[in-house]
Amino acid sequence: MSKEELVVGIDLGTTNSEIAAFVDGMPQVLGGEQAILPSCVGFSDEGKLLVGESARNQYLVYPELTVRSIKRKMGQSEKVTLGKQSFSPEEISSFILRELAQRAQAILGQEVKKAIITVPAYFSDAQRNATRQAGELAGLEVVRILNEPTAASLAYGLSEESEKTVMIYDLGGGTFDVSIVAMAGDVTEVLASHGNNHLGGDDFDQKLINILLNKFQRRHKIDLKDCHPAAYSRLCRAAEEAKKKLSFEPYASVREESLVQKSGKGLHLDVEISREQYEKEIRALLESTMDSVSRAMADAGKTAEQIDEILLVGGSTRTPLVWEMLEEKTGVKPRQDVHPDLCVALGAGVLASRIAGHDIKKVLVDVSPFSFGPSYLGEEDGLPYPYCYHPIIRRNTPLPITRTESYYTSVPYQEAVEISIFQGENPDALKNIPVGQFRVEGLNTREEPNEILCRMNLNIDGILKVTAIEKRTGKSKYITISNAFSTRNEVDIAREQQRLRKIYETSGFSVTDFATDDSDVIDVEAATAGNDASPLKFDMKFAQNSQRANKLLERSCKLIPEVHEEDREDIIDLHERINQALAESDNAQLEESLAELEELLFFVEGNND
Repeated sequence: MSKEELVVGIDLGTTNSEIAAFVDGMPQVLGGEQAILPSCVGFSDEGKLLVGESARNQYLVYPELTVRSIKRKMGQSEKVTLGKQSFSPEEISSFILRELAQRAQAILGQEVKKAIITVPAYFSDAQRNATRQAGELAGLEVVRILNEPTAASLAYGLSEESEKTVMIYDLGGGTFDVSIVAMAGDVTEVLASHGNNHLGGDDFDQKLINILLNKFQRRHKIDLKDCHPAAYSRLCRAAEEAKKKLSFEPYASVREESLVQKSGKGLHLDVEISREQYEKEIRALLESTMDSVSRAMADAGKTAEQIDEILLVGGSTRTPLVWEMLEEKTGVKPRQDVHPDLCVALGAGVLASRIAGHDIKKVLVDVSPFSFGPSYLGEEDGLPYPYCYHPIIRRNTPLPITRTESYYTSVPYQEAVEISIFQGENPDALKNIPVGQFRVEGLNTREEPNEILCRMNLNIDGILKVTAIEKRTGKSKYITISNAFSTRNEVDIAREQQRLRKIYETSGFSVTDFATDDSDVIDVEAATAGNDASPLKFDMKFAQNSQRANKLLERSCKLIPEVHEEDREDIIDLHERINQALAESDNAQLEESLAELEELLFFVEGNND
C-alpha cells in the first residue's frame, strides 16, 4: 500500500466491531479470520485493560469487571462501573476504536489518524456526537459520521445508472433500524428511517436465557441470575451460541456442566431448544420491526410495490423468520449478498477509500450463484406431489455456508429414503437442475414419521457436501458434489431429469415437510455409485469412521446408566465432540475423539466386569 493519506472505515457495533481500508486495489475489512472484534471492554483483577475476545472471555468469570453492548448507552450521561472505576459510554467506546486502529496500523504499516465511523440511521444528535467524541478520545480525526444504511448500500455496490428504491433492514446486536433509500448513480439518499435503538440480538439472547434459567430453576430450585453471576454469564454465552446455531439448524443443544455446586455436587444443565420454540419467543419482537417497516415506507411515501430491493444488514438478520416476515409483508425476497457482520464496515471502507482519493469501481464478494435443495413429497394444487422443492442454500448467499433443514419420512415403518439434490429456483424440482442423489437405508423403523435432517455445506470452491441425518438414532450418510457451480447443457438436464423421474416412480421413498437441528446421524450408500451421469465423490475414510462412530456411540450409551458420575460426564463430553466432528465432517477430530472413547470404554468395561 502506498504511503498516501490513509482513511479507514469503522463499524462500531453493539456486539462486534470491524475496521476496513483500501488494500491491494480494493476496500477490504482488515484482519482476516480475526476481523471481528467483540465490542467488549474489561479490566483484569490486576487492573489490566482488556478489549475484544479477552474481555468477552473474562465476562464469564468476572462480569462485574466487564461491559458489553455499550452502544446502547451512547448519548446518555449514565456511567459504567468496572471494579472501582467508572467510565462514560464514550470512554468505553474509545477503547474499542483504539484497539481497531492499532490492529489496522499493524496490518497496514501506517499510522491510522483519520476515520469514518458508522451509526444507525435512527441515532439521535446526542448519540452521533457521542460517537464522534469516542473517536476523538481514541486519537482519531472523525472525517464523517456515516449512516449504516448508506454504508450497506455502498458495500452492496448498488451505485448504478438505473434508479432504485431500496429498503435496508439492519438488525444488529443491540439496535434496529429500517431505511428507505433512493439510489441513482453515485447518489444515495435516505428518504425515511425508523427503528429502535434498544432492539437486537441481545434481546433475542435474553429470550433464550430466560428459557435456560427457568429450566435450571425448575430442576434444581436455584435462581442463577440473582445469586450466581458467573454461572449466569455462562448461560448468557450459551444462549448466544444457541441463537447462532438456530439460524442454520433446526435444534440447538445447550449443555453446561457444574454451573454451581450444591452439597459438594455439581449441578448441570442439559437442554435442547428447537427453532420453532425460539421463533415463537422472538416473534413479537420481530413483529415490532415490521411496524417500523410500515412506518418507514409511509414516511417515504412508498408502497411495497415500489420497493425494488431489500438488503439485509446485521448478524441477527440470519434468523430465517426475518426473511419470511419481510417477504410476506412486501412480496420482495430479501438479499444478503454481503457478510451481514462485515457489510457496514466494508461500506464505510468504500467511502473511506474514495475520500482518500482511490478510484473505487465496485466491491467484489463471493456468493453462491445458485440455490440448492432436495426434492420432497408435498402438495401441488391440493394433490400429493413427490417433486416439491424448497432451497436450503439460497442464491446470492455469501460463501462458505452451512445450512440444515429437517424433513419427515412419508409412510409408517419406512426403511429408506432417496435424497435428490437440485440446483435452481423453481418450486417444481423437475424444472430445476439435478446435481446429485443418494439413498439412505437402515432407518429406525417406526409407525410415527422419522425426522431426517438434511445438512448442506457449500465452500468457496463450489464443493457441495450433503449429509442426511436420522435425528432419532444419529446415523448419517453423505455425498460430496464437486463443481456444484458448473452449468449443465439442456441435453444433460433432460437426461438426468428423466432418469430421476423413473427412480422416483419406482422407489416409493420420499422425505416430506420441513423443521430444523443437528444432533444425531444415518448410514447410507450412494444409490448412483458407478453411474457416470452423477458427479459424486466419496471420502471413504470418513465414511468408515462414521460407521465406527455409530457403533461406539451405541455401545457407550448402554453403559451410561451403570458407570460412575465422573466417567458418565466424560462419555457424554466425548459423545458431544464426536457428533460435532460428524456434523462438521472433521475427520481428524473424529479419529481423535473415537480413540479417546475407545480407551475410556476399555477401562470402564473392565471395571464393570
